[in-house]
Amino acid sequence: MIANMNDNQLVQVAAEVIALEAAAVNSLIDTIDEDFVQACRIIAACKGRVVVTGMGKSGHIAGKIAATLASTGTPAFFVHPGEASHGDLGMITQQDVLLALSNSGETEEILTLLPIIKRLAVPMIAMTGRVGSTLAKFSSAHLSNAVEKEACSLGLAPTASTTAALVMGDALAVTMMTLRGFTRDDFAMSHPGGNLGRRLLVVVSDIMHTGEQLPIVAQGASIMDALVEMTAKKLGMTAVVDQQGQLAGIFTDGDVRRLLEKAIDIKQAALVEVMTIDCQVIRQDILAAEAMQIMEQKKINALIVVDENKQVTGALNMHDLIHAGIV
Repeated sequence: MIANMNDNQLVQVAAEVIALEAAAVNSLIDTIDEDFVQACRIIAACKGRVVVTGMGKSGHIAGKIAATLASTGTPAFFVHPGEASHGDLGMITQQDVLLALSNSGETEEILTLLPIIKRLAVPMIAMTGRVGSTLAKFSSAHLSNAVEKEACSLGLAPTASTTAALVMGDALAVTMMTLRGFTRDDFAMSHPGGNLGRRLLVVVSDIMHTGEQLPIVAQGASIMDALVEMTAKKLGMTAVVDQQGQLAGIFTDGDVRRLLEKAIDIKQAALVEVMTIDCQVIRQDILAAEAMQIMEQKKINALIVVDENKQVTGALNMHDLIHAGIV
């Protein structure tokens, strides 16, 4: 049966849920104590992996925490507690650490595992909403995700408590990430796929045009020569170099439009008179994402790539960045 609620009442319920969960998250700050520090030390000393487990909604949160730990430098994976007692417990070794989530701290499927965990001498970190629970007492370190009340109108469905557990897991993962000195390069290596990986891994040399694909003309070339080179290489620009092969300037399709607006005779004018001398350049070892930022800031569509001696080594434009998935 659908309740008869007006628009304002719907908005009010949603706002109350968010306010309750925000309050639950804020209250976690006061729970970051010596137990949290101990949990970090246990994980730092771990020679194996962090095995994360939880049942029901806590299990979903546990899976996300395991994924976050793994992607930020702490090897981790999720084990379903129900499956663990039917063979999957073999995934846990004496080199590992167990991180167990249970709001009540009395989840039967997890408590069943405790004798085996004790026999293996595996350190256990518990994340519960009850300090005096069986799981909390058994643990080597206890992380509290206790909340005053659930956001559910009935006070039953795990809502604020699961949000608090998720945030506590993020706090643990990011703290460990910082403790390990996990860098952007490390992050990129664990995220090679998708847009994020491309932005962190692809450098200018991976996508720039070189050799026969590089538009380049000599400083003494005519405007018509430059136009022919631009048309052939299809980058909307060409590099202009001096007798030593060093960059002297750039001539772009924007320069061509400005020439036409000024009614300048392109057959008579010298290229050096109309090219852009003080042009933006980039090095080939720079991230392609940084090249994109430069283009956006300077409001340009192409960049010349030079080495430390100002020798032209490549060129790229915004289309190259789009094609590489950087934009």
